Amino acid sequence: MPHQTKHYDYLLSDDPALLEVDAVHAYLARSYWCENIPREVVALSLKNSLCLGIYAPEGEQVGLLRVISDYATFAYLCDVYVLEPHRKLGLATAALQLLQTHPKLQGLRRFQLITQDAHTLYEKFGFSLIEPAGRHMEKCDRDVYRRQAGRDAPR
Repeated sequence: MPHQTKHYDYLLSDDPALLEVDAVHAYLARSYWCENIPREVVALSLKNSLCLGIYAPEGEQVGLLRVISDYATFAYLCDVYVLEPHRKLGLATAALQLLQTHPKLQGLRRFQLITQDAHTLYEKFGFSLIEPAGRHMEKCDRDVYRRQAGRDAPR
């Protein structure tokens, strides 16, 4: 049974059968956080994540929240977007509210995300800057998609 709700006439749902890989890829490939990402990488990431799609009344996918998790201790929220013509309707807020009630994401010790410009939105849901900042580390390869262009897709 899908975890879903309606917001106005928009459907917000974790049903993987509704995900439109081409629509997600079209947005992510132009986003600041994964510009030029190959379609095959997007398809694999959607398959291996908990995704909450946002669908317009006509049925086309207009947004996404993707979560990577072990469903026991940790989750990472990524690839959050709503297409420009559908913004300012509270869709991201409604999707985050639905995500907070998702049965697979209850009782987690840590839920993280990285954002360039949406701190105010996420603060409403209890997210805060990591304290102390000196403990958080990462290994980030920002040019991986550019270098891999033309090579075989990941398996």
